[in-house]
Amino acid sequence: MAATQPEIRPATPPPAVRPVNPSFSSGPCAKRPGWSIDALAGALTGRSHRAAGPKARLAEVIERSKSVLGMPAGWRLGIVPGSDTGAVEMALWSLLGPRGVDVLAWESFSKDWATDVLKQLKLKDARVIDAPYGRLPDLAAVDWSRDVVFVWNGTTSGVRVPDGAWIPPDREGLAICDATSAAFAMDLPWDRLDVVTWSWQKVLGGEAAHGMLALSPRAVARLESHKPAWPLPKIFRMTKDGKLNEGIFKGETINTPSMIAVEDALDGLRWAESVGGLRGLIARSEANLDAIASWVATSRWAGFLAEEPATRSCTSICLAIAAPWFTALPADRQAAAAKRLAALLEKEGVALDAGAYRDAPPGLRIWCGATVETADIKALLPWLDWGFAQVETEFAAAPERRDNETVAA
Repeated sequence: MAATQPEIRPATPPPAVRPVNPSFSSGPCAKRPGWSIDALAGALTGRSHRAAGPKARLAEVIERSKSVLGMPAGWRLGIVPGSDTGAVEMALWSLLGPRGVDVLAWESFSKDWATDVLKQLKLKDARVIDAPYGRLPDLAAVDWSRDVVFVWNGTTSGVRVPDGAWIPPDREGLAICDATSAAFAMDLPWDRLDVVTWSWQKVLGGEAAHGMLALSPRAVARLESHKPAWPLPKIFRMTKDGKLNEGIFKGETINTPSMIAVEDALDGLRWAESVGGLRGLIARSEANLDAIASWVATSRWAGFLAEEPATRSCTSICLAIAAPWFTALPADRQAAAAKRLAALLEKEGVALDAGAYRDAPPGLRIWCGATVETADIKALLPWLDWGFAQVETEFAAAPERRDNETVAA
């Protein structure tokens, strides 16, 4: 029986409307609406970060961040080196060891934390509870007598934990949460977390290289009572003579920060306050998710990589290509077709950096955090259909051609 041939559709004209801001990268992310370089005019460049003025700016980033996020009294928040990666590894190297560890892994970066725990720290009593792209691990399998390391939102899979109900408030172990693509866009249940990390270049569209590390009183107690069995480099050290180095959490950074990036972070925080604080930021991100969800509901080719609606990210939204002709392609051709789609969108100047993460299934990843305007998302969607139509014309007959070439050889 002859194989059913895919429908080859005629070329369609490009849409008339383009996104005003085509920046849909999942990091660094789009600047806030209306941003220009003039926002950095007041940066204290050429000054020591130890001087009173620059130190006050650093402390202001900390205090404004706490305020917007609604961080409880008693929590410490510090600016640390190495972006979110530095913040997470600072926590892992400093806090782990006294208890067994469960690491939840369901996308690229959570797998990196599993590698840190198993292959770098080489903890003997460590478990990895994993799941494939598009799904969450079995949250009920977590043992909260152990320390637990997880991401709140999978930046490379578009899968988030729906809430904190699975985390007991009376847990014995520490809840160590990488929230880099969740902070400022999703509700974080502070009473069920002990360590929360993020970076400036995600939801508020700041610049890279600076991380934020938030510690609960329980995490501080662990720091002051536990001495790791391994050496700690200077940039990981948060205690001195067995006590927390409180200066880190008052703007006295361990290493030298960029005062230009600090000024930009303050600009983003002021903008966050102007749009209604955390509730306004969440509403903007959720509106972007709603726009994509409405389009997906009627799409003939696209679907969410996240299998369950409750786990769909409202920031790093990952789209899978579900068209039968695409799923019938061998893996290398699927990857090539998805890359071709992203390249077409970039060439047209309507979506920059919208391809799937290199380790993720082939598809698209569209950043929908609060700095992205819903009008730009709505303008982008017809372009996705247009680009897909071009790729379909180009790739749909590829398996037949490959088979013929093989037979002829």
